[in-house]
Amino acid sequence: MVASTPASTTAPPTRRGVVDQAVRFVGFGILSAGVDFGIYQLLLHFGLWADVAKGISFICGTVTAYLLNRRWTFDSAGGTAPAIRFAVLYSATFFVNVGVNALFLHLLAGHRWQIAIAWVIAQGTATVINFVLLRTVVFRD
Repeated sequence: MVASTPASTTAPPTRRGVVDQAVRFVGFGILSAGVDFGIYQLLLHFGLWADVAKGISFICGTVTAYLLNRRWTFDSAGGTAPAIRFAVLYSATFFVNVGVNALFLHLLAGHRWQIAIAWVIAQGTATVINFVLLRTVVFRD
């Protein structure tokens, strides 16, 4: 007689609700934004051109956001398809983020808080776009 082991009876994990995902996304977004803003300020301090500094800092914040959100917000194991969708999304929002930042640096020229305000507006714009598309396109599984 051959002994058999019972099949696993655990159900596949259910997808988090939109509120749970939004709360986690905001929390990890704050952390990722800290990485972005910190690197941005550091690069500006060393005299790097604002658009280049913003581009580099955005990439650093993006990698942080991807790693945290993939696992703990959207419960995705990763893989090639989500990674490609993520790269396409963040490539598009990269230009939105840098462009909005440049626009508001220009519009706020001469104001004391121009760098911080432009950064916040650019980050907020990209954040809304990212959450909606991460939830509906990138990590839709």
